[in-house]
Amino acid sequence: MSLRPVQVNIKAVDPPAVARFWARALGWTAYPGETTYVGPTGGLRWPHPTAIGIDVVGVPAPVAGTRLRLRLSTGDGPTLTDPEGNEFPVRDGDPTPVSAITLDCVDPRAMADFWSRAIDWPLREVTDEHAVLRASGPSLEFHRSPVGRTAPDRLHLDLLPHGDTTSAAEVARLRDLGATDLDVGQGDDVSWTCLSDPEGHEFCVLARPRSDVAEDLSSSTSD
Repeated sequence: MSLRPVQVNIKAVDPPAVARFWARALGWTAYPGETTYVGPTGGLRWPHPTAIGIDVVGVPAPVAGTRLRLRLSTGDGPTLTDPEGNEFPVRDGDPTPVSAITLDCVDPRAMADFWSRAIDWPLREVTDEHAVLRASGPSLEFHRSPVGRTAPDRLHLDLLPHGDTTSAAEVARLRDLGATDLDVGQGDDVSWTCLSDPEGHEFCVLARPRSDVAEDLSSSTSD
């Protein structure tokens, strides 16, 4: 596959507090920098072979949308919130490493079809109410909701090209699949491309791996 989900981006008014929460909840490590990456302890590995990390980005004011959530266990259980109100279901109140990334959508079948072709993950389950994609690590799940996108999302996926492909080639392929360009005020000088899927879920295609900065970030970790 040519694109890999490597992190969930969380927009936060207080990034250090949100990053500390997720690092402690998951037993991971927070790597401060221009943004704060939260991932498994043992040094920054980006992309990680089995985990999808969390990248906490500062914003000046709260962002409304919460259609993407992290599930911290398998099975059904209570839904909790982090310090800025981001919901995450757990089982028996006992958080475990991220087991699923869930998205609310109007048409789970159509969303699963788009995302399966986008990231080449096989379809494991599909009904009119629910669909699941899974390769290794967390699954990507789609749950039917009658309400479409009404506000910018607080959380979104970041995808990383790998192998012989380039970000420009992958962005062009995604547009052919039905993705559209998204202007969130990023300007023209950023190294990533903001897109939205056919139902308006925001996501980004990153231009380069972070392996070249892993050593610097690993030397300045915080729990």
